[in-house]
Amino acid sequence: MATMAQPAPRPRLKEWLNERLGLQGLAYAVPEHANSLPYILGGITLTGFVILFITGIYLAQFYHPHPPDAHQSVVYIITGAPLGDLIRSIHFWTAQIVTITLLLHMLRVLFTGSYKRPREINWYAGLGLLAITLGLVFTGSVLKFDQEGLEALQHNKEAAAVIGGLGAWFSPELSRTVPLLTRLFDGHVTILPLLFGLVIATHIFLIKQHGISPKVTPDATTRAMAGEGTSRFTVHLQRMLGFGLLILSLALVLSLLLPAPLGQPGVAGAEVTKPWWMFVWLFPAENALGVKGLLVVPAILGGLLALVPILDRSPFLSLSRRKALLISAALILIVIVASGVISTLQPVTGGHLMQP
Repeated sequence: MATMAQPAPRPRLKEWLNERLGLQGLAYAVPEHANSLPYILGGITLTGFVILFITGIYLAQFYHPHPPDAHQSVVYIITGAPLGDLIRSIHFWTAQIVTITLLLHMLRVLFTGSYKRPREINWYAGLGLLAITLGLVFTGSVLKFDQEGLEALQHNKEAAAVIGGLGAWFSPELSRTVPLLTRLFDGHVTILPLLFGLVIATHIFLIKQHGISPKVTPDATTRAMAGEGTSRFTVHLQRMLGFGLLILSLALVLSLLLPAPLGQPGVAGAEVTKPWWMFVWLFPAENALGVKGLLVVPAILGGLLALVPILDRSPFLSLSRRKALLISAALILIVIVASGVISTLQPVTGGHLMQP
């Protein structure tokens, strides 16, 4: 009697996923230094954004982006929505952490010369991600619609008036049927996340195409390094996810110790608060130039950053061969930090803004 054929063993989950998703393709070669902390900062930032998107989707279920109801809906998130206060605080603290890791990532790219040929376009993609992040931070601060949020909205209106036609989207004059707060909410949850997705996809694609930039040594020169290295991207990915869990843990601890703040409903026309640390360094510019300073100074800084790959076209990565650029960058950074510290320590003058 013939023996019955034994059924083939069922594949393990890892093998099942590899066969269907091609995950083994992620195990491509990368340099060993790509898995060090400075070179994982970009991935850490990305995992932080995942946390922001997940918590943001939850918060959007309870938020009402209409001026008479916005502040009260945030109060309901804190007091009535299941785990609302905790989720909101995790969202708040993750936004702070992500902004820091993004800035550190860009400083690392600048310090190691990773903006050089053939990575110039990726440098501009990074600048775009920085602008989008600051846009998300600004619109998020408005949505609270407490005194701080209302003052941010009023600054937004003043800036739109200075820009003129180019700032129409930021002006209440664009639509009489939709409040400006509602439009900023739409930008926060749809337009900016969509732009983020497009730019981050481009950013990741270019990293894959060119590889991680070479390690800085006295004789190192810039070049493409795709497919080179003794390590694997899967190691990079595992460390990135590990640090992502660390971000979540840190945000959770901070949320339990220091829940996200919410002020009283705003009083139009008064200026009695300060913006988040990402923008407080602009106070001296506003005092000197008015609202124009809030536009001119970031535009100049953005222009200087855009010029970096154009001004420094030499192939060398050595710090000693890039002294002028690095010293200039360090001086600008010192001025920004000093301006932020001074502005934070100075009392609010209690001035008045443009009436809405």
